[in-house]
Amino acid sequence: MATDHREVIWTQRARDALDEAAAYVAQDSPEAAVNLVERALGAAESLTTLSERGRIVPELNDPTVRETFVYRYRLVYEIVPTQVTVLGFIHGARDFNLWWRGE
Repeated sequence: MATDHREVIWTQRARDALDEAAAYVAQDSPEAAVNLVERALGAAESLTTLSERGRIVPELNDPTVRETFVYRYRLVYEIVPTQVTVLGFIHGARDFNLWWRGE
């Protein structure tokens, strides 16, 4: 259900991960890399009003930490009353728990 508008903030870690994913995809297809970035940015921007649309991250079971999928990537974000913080952009094959611990 839509709520008040929230500002969407990307952490540096999430921005770096999106850049790395785009660079990797661009090795084979620059067009696909552009599409990936556009989809990720669009998905994040949609969280300004549809913050709760993503599922709760199963590994954490915390209703404030959710995720939505962009192709094979998990866009992980945290909801607080006035903003949404994008915490990460993680390939689905990656071990979430290792990523969460910063390993």
